[in-house]
Amino acid sequence: MPSPKLKELFEAEFSLKSFYTGGDVVWSKDGATFLCHCGGSVQFLDVESGKVNGIIGDEEVPAEDNADVDLILTFTLSPDNEQIVSAHKSGLFKLWNYEDKTMVKHWRSVHKGPVAKLAITNDGLILASGGSDSSVRLWDMKYHACTKNLTGIKGVCSVLKFLEKGNSILLFGSGDDAIIKAWDIESGVEKLSLTGHYSTVTDIVFSNTHRHVVSCSRDKVIILWNIKSGEQLKVIPTYESLESLVILPDSITLPDADIKYQDGIYVATGGDRGVIRVWDVLNPKELYIQSNSLVKKSEEGGLALRKLLFSTAASSFALVSYDHNIFVHSIDTFVCTNQFVGYSDEVLDLAYIGEDETHIAVATNSPDIKLYTLSSMSCSLITGHTGFVVTLAVAPQKPNIFASASKDNSVRIWALCGKAGATCIASGMFHNASACGLAFSQGSVSFLLSGAEDNILKLWKLPKNLEEHDGSSLMMKASCMAHDKDVNAIAVSPNDKMVATASLDKTAKLWNAKDLAPLGTLRGHRRGVWSLVFSPVDQVVMTCSADTTIKIWSLGDLSCLKTLEGHESSVMKCAFLSRGLQVVSASGDGLIKLWTVKTSECVASLDAHIGKIWALAVSKDACRLVTGCSASKIVFWKDVTEEKQLEEAKRRQENALKEQELFNLMESEDFLSALKLALTLDRPATVLNIIKSVMKRGNEGLSQTILLLDQEEKQTILKCASHWNMNSKTSYAAQYLVSVLLDEIALGKLKPPTSLIESMIPYTEKHFNRLTQLMQDLYLLAYTKTVMKPALADT
Repeated sequence: MPSPKLKELFEAEFSLKSFYTGGDVVWSKDGATFLCHCGGSVQFLDVESGKVNGIIGDEEVPAEDNADVDLILTFTLSPDNEQIVSAHKSGLFKLWNYEDKTMVKHWRSVHKGPVAKLAITNDGLILASGGSDSSVRLWDMKYHACTKNLTGIKGVCSVLKFLEKGNSILLFGSGDDAIIKAWDIESGVEKLSLTGHYSTVTDIVFSNTHRHVVSCSRDKVIILWNIKSGEQLKVIPTYESLESLVILPDSITLPDADIKYQDGIYVATGGDRGVIRVWDVLNPKELYIQSNSLVKKSEEGGLALRKLLFSTAASSFALVSYDHNIFVHSIDTFVCTNQFVGYSDEVLDLAYIGEDETHIAVATNSPDIKLYTLSSMSCSLITGHTGFVVTLAVAPQKPNIFASASKDNSVRIWALCGKAGATCIASGMFHNASACGLAFSQGSVSFLLSGAEDNILKLWKLPKNLEEHDGSSLMMKASCMAHDKDVNAIAVSPNDKMVATASLDKTAKLWNAKDLAPLGTLRGHRRGVWSLVFSPVDQVVMTCSADTTIKIWSLGDLSCLKTLEGHESSVMKCAFLSRGLQVVSASGDGLIKLWTVKTSECVASLDAHIGKIWALAVSKDACRLVTGCSASKIVFWKDVTEEKQLEEAKRRQENALKEQELFNLMESEDFLSALKLALTLDRPATVLNIIKSVMKRGNEGLSQTILLLDQEEKQTILKCASHWNMNSKTSYAAQYLVSVLLDEIALGKLKPPTSLIESMIPYTEKHFNRLTQLMQDLYLLAYTKTVMKPALADT
């Protein structure tokens, strides 16, 4: 079998990181994009691909206590989807262009405190801002000036919406006193004061005829109001604290209903139950309650939903949960069509799942396993554990089956089942402490090993028809006290005869896979061992440790064959590549390194993380990597060795052709054409020879050629001149070049290197001058300002 080609470089193909950390979420008019509040930025999430395709504000997700970041407090998208206005912690408003994501203007908010809500009219000409200072302000978006200060609300503004009907525009708002106010924006006069709620008004919507307004609150009621008279028409108890509501079309058909509802005012609500409920508020009645909600109730007893959105273009609802997930449901069937995870906290482990590696399972600081479909990046939450899931393992021979270990002391085995995610086919409380390590048998799916913080290693027998298992507990074959401290990782040899364990006690141990009889101990690391793996072809095992080293051990005599040094932080994960000829490792400083085993050299360092890399997974063909870190970021890497080699070969071929062209130009004494080509090839010696040759012929055309160079080429030729000017044999050519470019230098169009200015001084002081008097004065003045003046001040 021929040796595999060694890999030289991986590049980040794309990454998954936090795109929603709480706050506002807006659905674009075409239903294709979610705009999500993420610290100091607003991120644009493409619904179809599940990837962030744009961002405004700070690109990196900041920590909430980062004082250097100008956090976004709230934002709004204009109804025509052309502009975005954001309110910032610094007291600024910023106007952004939706298409190219560029900032157009920024100005002061004038509010005496943080801005809580923003709203903008359909034509984008008037902006309303509601603050925490009991005031609402109107802004002329053409001149970005405050035109009116509307008073009447108390405390922090909780709702702010425009109602545009014909030539009349009303602004509705509410504050801490739960009274809804409406102002005419032309006169600034208060037109309505709607009193009826007893708790903060969380949302208001207008009927499609613009004759009614519907409001909801945490006082568990919906109220229907007549806009013209301000009369309270209906009060509907929901027995649920409501956070959001949306208006639906005048004619709707709901699941499991044979009739088409019409001639009513239909709204959908979301609150602490975490489900969508549809109401007819004109003829008070609950029409539908969602039965397949994926939103979990808040453990703190708060609201399960932060926001409920509806897109007419997509005919879908979007539920934004308190734990930063976005669920998209079709209005026709209420089936969840997409699910996106906005914030995952620390990524603790991940694994490729599926026969064709179509999914990736991710363990985070959560009891739920996040299962991503790689084609759409839609995510399903796999529930079952009650404690944080800390590690995952996939069965090599049946990649549709994977296992998870949790801080609830249990281990669960799951089977991939298409769009439904995964189902639990076996489980059990296997340990007396949090399970930390898992490994399936390699040659067949016949056994599973688990290790935990109780220092125990356990061997579990798996049934032959594992996919059809009824979910009951597995049978334990063997158990032993493996280490003096936590068992961090477990690996099984390719022939299923040997097991290796890594521990915080600074050792790795080898065991017989049949009965867990000890076979030997690998000693040599100075700190805890985080991970280990068997070579796919050689009789060796590799370990990585918090002592920043990677060691490769012989299984024959248990000696250390190689130590790979180069990381500056704890090495958290390692894996073999290229049939054991290469190693990839991930460390606590966010770096990934690619090593060649034979030479013990690091051939590439990959940097795309800003936190500790806990997770590393390698695809079957070893052409793709995926890594996850403590900063809630997952990066997908692609082997680009072949592409880079082709690019390098192409570049060498192009350079060879240019070299030949340069040679031909020199032979034909076409020096002026050769000058530009020599600069392109970075050949300073050739450039000097060309200049000397042309100067001997009377400088004909040389100054015009130099002036026609672009700025970068002029900078290059000046850098060369700074070296040539230090040698009396080449100084004449250098000073001639400077004299040609003197006008541009004097006008500030071209900045000469400091080394060139300093190199001119000896010649001017010794009267070895080949430049004009203007050039002397210019460089002496520059030198006096930058060098001589501070020195004279000291003396």
